[in-house]
Amino acid sequence: MNEFRQKCIGKANLVGSFAAIPHPVAVEVMALAGLDFLCIDWEHAQISRDMIETMVRAADVHRVPAMVRVPGHAAEAIQAALDSGAQGVLVPRVSTAAQAATAVKASRYPPLGERGVGPGRAAGYGYRIPEYLTGANDRTVVAVQVETAEGLANIDAIAAVDGVDVIFVGPGDLSVSIDAIGAQGADKLNAAIRTIIGATIAHGKAAGIFCASPQTISRWAAIGASFFVLASDTMFLGAGAAANAAAARDELA
Repeated sequence: MNEFRQKCIGKANLVGSFAAIPHPVAVEVMALAGLDFLCIDWEHAQISRDMIETMVRAADVHRVPAMVRVPGHAAEAIQAALDSGAQGVLVPRVSTAAQAATAVKASRYPPLGERGVGPGRAAGYGYRIPEYLTGANDRTVVAVQVETAEGLANIDAIAAVDGVDVIFVGPGDLSVSIDAIGAQGADKLNAAIRTIIGATIAHGKAAGIFCASPQTISRWAAIGASFFVLASDTMFLGAGAAANAAAARDELA
């Protein structure tokens, strides 16, 4: 088992960020920022399959664990992400125990799953397949994202699925799915998040959540969350540029 998965399942506090800019330079800049991990956002960003491998390689240069949020539940996408050398996957919109179990099967080699053996980068392009197979199941982090009303209703069953390491809350989609958008829905959304985190902890799994700002992390850490994705490279870029542009105008004034 590698250090990253040990920290995840051991519920060490980890702070990472989404990598959405499809270029290795952006990954290297984020990797140098002191984050515990990066999650390449293949679901929402315009990233090609070959660029996934390039971005994982850029994170590896700086020894920062990289996982990939895959675009859906397809086993082919999960395998492509893991074959690139990613240390784990984040599977979005998991709403049932069956979907969670499918994600686990796609991420693990037999007898624990159904992942196919291939000569990808993770296995040394075919030269290190035996060595890779020996420890791949133990090293791979499987995180599932609960972000729908159906997922909220099924959270106990999802959290009970063997092989899931992290259950990750997506507050944005969850707020839309349960009709808890904006300030008026804040209490309803917070209650839903607490339910998901509580069930996750009760089943011995690590709980994670997306946080748009660092100020919200302590609230969820206080009830047991330990895996945090803080904003994204694009969000940091925009916020930093806006803040510095405003400061420059203040200096001119």
